[in-house]
This record gives sequence, structure tokens and C-alpha cells, in this order.
Amino acid sequence: MTQNEQRNARIEQNLGLVHHCANRFRGRGVEYDDLFSAGCVGLTKAADGYDPALGFAFSTYAVPAILGEIRRLFRDGGAVKVGRAAKEKARQLLQLQAQFQAENGREGTIHEIAEQAGVEPAEAAQLLSALTPPLSLTIEDEAGESQADLPVDSGEETLLDRLSLERAMQTLSPQDRSLITCRYYQNMTQSATAAKLGMTQVQVSRREKRILLLLRQVMD
Repeated sequence: MTQNEQRNARIEQNLGLVHHCANRFRGRGVEYDDLFSAGCVGLTKAADGYDPALGFAFSTYAVPAILGEIRRLFRDGGAVKVGRAAKEKARQLLQLQAQFQAENGREGTIHEIAEQAGVEPAEAAQLLSALTPPLSLTIEDEAGESQADLPVDSGEETLLDRLSLERAMQTLSPQDRSLITCRYYQNMTQSATAAKLGMTQVQVSRREKRILLLLRQVMD
């Protein structure tokens, strides 16, 4: 498999991760489709920059990039703008999708539709989401309109935070990773950590504060 094929495979296989990240920001004033589109941009950037030699999973590397693009959307103040040309491309993809289903008896994957259209999977996902109508939160029942129930937190946010933390940990030096591992993964005291790492308790305390600040900056 060529590098470009590996890149495209990572994008297609991790589109679900974009959905997980986008779900964290539901109900904050930005349409879900725009959140997903921004997340796809982050996923594509992560696929372009990922190096397996880094020694950790692609998902660990991709989560901060996906979250970063979604947060950028909020900082920039609004929705992803979809131009007329993009909408036309999206309609063409929908036609290809319908044709694929008619010929194969199943719905085509993003990768299959993107290959037929001659575009990248992430671009195909963005274009298709641009024409997806927003989900109404009101439903009709026998008694009239009522509000639809929203799903409760499934714990995905905790998982994504953990992935983001693991990715940030990779930016630390081996000694700093050992210090954080002792303090927060093995629940060792500062004194015990100092003894294990050949440092004083004061050094551990000062270094720990700097490391935590650095981790927060990387995760943000």
C-alpha cells in the first residue's frame, strides 16, 4: 500500500472519530454538520502530518487536530461557509451514491464514493454533510408536537480527553513522562517520586507545576 493509500485509509477509518469529537460540541450554537466538516479538516491535517515512527496510534495523534479545528470554528465565529460550487459537487456525489446503491444493493462507503468522484475521502465527507438537512428537535405525536429526547453523555468525552492527554504526554521528555507517571498514574507522593528519579522533593514540586502547565497548553 502506497503512502497516499495509507493516508486515505486512515481518513476513512477514522471518520467515526470526527463524529465523536463533534458530538462534544452539540448544542453550543453551531450546526452539527459544520462541526463535522471542521473536524474532517482536522482529520485530514492529522493524516498528512502523522508519522508511524512517533510510536503511538494515529487516533491519539488525530484527536487534538480534530478538536483544534472545531474549536477554531467557534473562535472564528460561525459556520463553515458552503459555496455554490461546493453544493454542486455535493449534489454530484449524492447522484453517485444513489447510482452505487442501485447497482450494488448497498450504500457505498465514503471511500468508494470519493474514488468514483475523483476526490479525497475527507472532502467527500465534507461535501455530503453540506447538503444534510439539520435534525429537528420537535417530533409529531398523536397529541401534537413534543420535544425529542437528546442522548445522554455516553462517556466519549472522557475517552477523547484521555486520548488527547496521551498525545500531549508524547511531547514530554522521558524524565518528565516518568515524573507524571509516578505522580498521577502510580499515585506516588512527591517524596517517593523524588527518591525514584534522583531528585529532591522541591525539584519535583517545581517541575511538576511546569509540566502540568505545558500539558494544558498542548491539549488546548
